[in-house]
Amino acid sequence: MLTLLAKLLHALNSDSSIRQIALAIALGFIVGLSPLFTLHNIAIIFFVLLIRVHLGSFILAVGFFSGLSYLLSPAIVSVGESLLTQPALAIFFTSLYQFDWFKLAHWHHTYVLGALVLGVALCVPIYFTSKLIIEKYRVHIMTFFQKFRIVKALKASKFYSLYSRFSGESSFTKGGL
Repeated sequence: MLTLLAKLLHALNSDSSIRQIALAIALGFIVGLSPLFTLHNIAIIFFVLLIRVHLGSFILAVGFFSGLSYLLSPAIVSVGESLLTQPALAIFFTSLYQFDWFKLAHWHHTYVLGALVLGVALCVPIYFTSKLIIEKYRVHIMTFFQKFRIVKALKASKFYSLYSRFSGESSFTKGGL
């Protein structure tokens, strides 16, 4: 976990694309809300491995949003239940249930369907919010914290040695940590 955190800090402090990190967080949100071994999560993980996103950010986002999903579970279940019990959608879900792929996707479960719908609906706002936060972090917070003595003390720690090993830097020449 310490290594993943060091990689995330390296990505935030380096010249890595803000869009790649924000997309990793947004896709990690969708995966983190629903149970891991569902068909849509496997497709998203495969997609993440094909495109260029920051994998450390994706893994941390999945872990964070998996924990958050426990707090959001009443809302997730109510969204899934309201969709599955809509009379107008009953014929649609009945016809989908006849296909094996639909059974494998587990969209007939209230939690999985609610997590997928909520994740897809909030994915775009999460992307733009995380993009804005990363931009503000790089402009304001990173430069502000470089002035403190604690930064110099962290340079002597094991965490900083992991950080510098992954960043390939031995000093704050590019504004690290």
